[in-house]
Amino acid sequence: MAYVIAEPCIGVKDTACVDACPVDCIHPRKDEAGFDSETQLFIDPRECIDCGACVPVCPVSAIFALDDLPAKWAHYAQINADHYDRSGRETG
Repeated sequence: MAYVIAEPCIGVKDTACVDACPVDCIHPRKDEAGFDSETQLFIDPRECIDCGACVPVCPVSAIFALDDLPAKWAHYAQINADHYDRSGRETG
């Protein structure tokens, strides 16, 4: 997983990151089912191409490279992966 959305996104869900993402890996979008019921946005760990385009547009600084994710929010890596029901690791 390249980037992770952490706690500062909760309750904000500003979709500037969604618009900035060149591979459409941040969901839910405002027009998708579930947008209203989710508390935050999530980055798909398999679709993210590690470009970082989402980071500077986030108004609440909620997006981190996995290696830069603050320890207090480390569990958000799994929360993002779980949203897509996958760990991002290859199995087999």
